[in-house]
Amino acid sequence: MSDSRPHVLFSFGTLMDPKVQTALFGQVVPSRPASLAGYATRPLKITDPDVIAASGLDVHLILERRIGGVVDGVVLELTDEQLVAADGYEVDDYARRRVLLASGESAWAYLDAKPLRPAARILIVGDSIAYGRCDPEGGWAARLAATHIAENEAAHRVFNLAIPGTTLAAVSEQTPVLLRPRLPDTILLAAGINDSAVPLAAPDTDGLADIANGLDALAATAHAHNARLVVLGPIWLDEERTGDYEGLRFTRDRALRLRESLRNWCADNHVDFVDMWDPLRDRPDLLVDGIHPSGEGHQALYEYLVG
Repeated sequence: MSDSRPHVLFSFGTLMDPKVQTALFGQVVPSRPASLAGYATRPLKITDPDVIAASGLDVHLILERRIGGVVDGVVLELTDEQLVAADGYEVDDYARRRVLLASGESAWAYLDAKPLRPAARILIVGDSIAYGRCDPEGGWAARLAATHIAENEAAHRVFNLAIPGTTLAAVSEQTPVLLRPRLPDTILLAAGINDSAVPLAAPDTDGLADIANGLDALAATAHAHNARLVVLGPIWLDEERTGDYEGLRFTRDRALRLRESLRNWCADNHVDFVDMWDPLRDRPDLLVDGIHPSGEGHQALYEYLVG
């Protein structure tokens, strides 16, 4: 049975315009004032002629994170069909994601499709690859921190709280207490490869069974703090060299199943998924032990992540 309740969409730009609503939905839709804390806006050049024709503008607004900022707008109450029409109206620079309004109400909003571009305070949680094991320079996370903070020393922060050997279930349990003192607006989740490993003592164990539960918990935690969850998929691994790794066996089949599980969950829940498989694909020379990237491998991952 479908949910008959309207979809709540926060609008801060052209979707507030009655003529745009009439062009998209065939009518002016119910709306009420609302505001979104922790954000500011910046201009975005539009080139899609249909969007320009509907709005009459070739410059729209897009959200970026800013502590202390507030964006005033309205919430629109949309049917299923109207929400689909709104998705079609927004250009590829936007992605529909969940936000928490200043009132505490959950709503959809159109955010920057590149999740790191509007971020200010980034929290990284994950396993040994995110931790930077096998790279004296701290891995892709340290490279991200250096460039991100250099962009704005006053406002930008990166907190790398990855733990070698951790699982997605452990991350989902540990993350809630980490958020409040750090005030992240973006959470990068780089975990799960340990869940996919085959225990040599129990080779028939399906470590992927609880992936969705861990992701559900993390998404709820992120949303409660009005942070954007970004899920990073597993990297390519050299199965010929993983062997017996501390009682575990890492296989490409399991890693690919994990990748697909993460991708599908993100698509179903409108959460950002960054596929990290291709940067090191068929490059065993960039892996120290078949699993952990070398410094050059981490550099390739970093360039792909921010590209």
